[in-house]
Amino acid sequence: AAWRSWRRSPCRCRWRAETTGTRAAESEPVPVTQRHDLVVVGGGPAGYAAALYGAAAGLDVGLVEEHRIGGTCLHVGCIPAKELLETASVLRTVRGASAFGVGTGDAEPTVDLVVSQQRKQGVIDQLAKGLGSLLSGRNVTVYDGTGRLGVDHTVTVQSRSDGGSTLVQADHVILATGSSPRTIGGFEVDGELVVTSDELLSITEVPGRVAVIGGGAIGCEFASMLSDLGSAVTLLEALPEILVGCDADVAKTVRRSFRKRRIDVHTGVSVSGHEPAAGATTVSYGSEADPAAEQVEVDLVVMAVGRWPRGDSAGLVGTRVVVDDRGFIQVDDRLRTGEPGVYAVGDVISTPQLAHVGFAEGMFAVRDLLGESPAPLDPETVPWCIYSHPEVAFAGMTEEAARAAGHEVVVSSHRFAGNGRAMIVGDTEGLVKVVAEVGPDGRAGRILGVHLVGPWVTEQLGQAYLAVNWEATVDDVAAHIQPHPTLSELFGEAVLSLTGRSLHG
Repeated sequence: AAWRSWRRSPCRCRWRAETTGTRAAESEPVPVTQRHDLVVVGGGPAGYAAALYGAAAGLDVGLVEEHRIGGTCLHVGCIPAKELLETASVLRTVRGASAFGVGTGDAEPTVDLVVSQQRKQGVIDQLAKGLGSLLSGRNVTVYDGTGRLGVDHTVTVQSRSDGGSTLVQADHVILATGSSPRTIGGFEVDGELVVTSDELLSITEVPGRVAVIGGGAIGCEFASMLSDLGSAVTLLEALPEILVGCDADVAKTVRRSFRKRRIDVHTGVSVSGHEPAAGATTVSYGSEADPAAEQVEVDLVVMAVGRWPRGDSAGLVGTRVVVDDRGFIQVDDRLRTGEPGVYAVGDVISTPQLAHVGFAEGMFAVRDLLGESPAPLDPETVPWCIYSHPEVAFAGMTEEAARAAGHEVVVSSHRFAGNGRAMIVGDTEGLVKVVAEVGPDGRAGRILGVHLVGPWVTEQLGQAYLAVNWEATVDDVAAHIQPHPTLSELFGEAVLSLTGRSLHG
């Protein structure tokens, strides 16, 4: 099947390769040392954000990347995943067009993933070209190769093209070596029957039956996308509920929606392996006591069990950089490693593995090395977005977490079923939930968390995120005028009701 044939599309960034050195006859290249104020190892979101931000601050910056500038997010992560999820969304919209009086004929709408893949690659190429232009325009020196950090802030770059070496030295080094997809025993990735996100995002035909292993953000996005495209999906999660870390009401809403769409969700189950036969495979799963109690035959197994940090990938020999037993580089609250002048950011440290968190950490490290004393980032209040259908977005504490932390809380939930714009667009499933701390006067005070599930909530999170991070009270937010009719006004309604005087709820 065509989904079993995949390849990594080449990045079309414009490179300014600096891997210099002359090759003597029958000898290794002689390394030539290059000097910079800052060297960043890793060109994903955290790394290129640090490079661009440092260059904007006037630093001479070198950026080392062993594959493609933009990293996982741009090439086999955020961008391609969301493009294919948008394809699924368009297909879902066309299927429901008759409810708006829009005729599509008697035939069932179909999807051509070859065309969708071409569109996806076009988006990636355009973004990659723009990123290359930004780096070039800010005079960032890009080294095309693998970087290994050694003593005295020296990074040895082994060229990807000719194997030659360049020594790069700087006053400061930022490690942003990222992560790679996790796998589990018994499910070796072969690119045919068993794939990770890397391979799935290049499929050109819709598989008939799919088992998605892992019910977190990545697994739910893939299950939702494949179901919309026409696959029969079985979602297997070892924990008691999908989307662990989300508010319980949000997770229940997503699971209920999946059930309506005939996505077969099994939680609290372990998988023990699979047995290929005749182009398909049978996955065994069950309880911890009997992990092979049930079987499901599928055409494709998608591993969505998180990502491994690549802590050891940058060498680190002779340095005081410490990598823990999970693969994360250890840092303090200022993102400093044990080696003076060396920072680590992004997926390689134990903070939320999100591209926008990587952006923030890359900029934070630059500000810190410049002596600007930025306020430490708080992992508990970062914005989260999950692009399944329905979408999920949140910032701050869940109701359960707030109570566990000792807060006395009051909660307001409003559903999109009563929202005019949701009715207009024909997507009324979901809710907005606001968790607020009870103040000394017994009234709702500071907003501790906001949790959304429903139509386009990833685009509505902005004002909720600001409210949480500015420690706004419900009175502060309730005073703001919400535009009507919009989906986002439901957040205003939920907050307004916490003042004791609501309009529609």
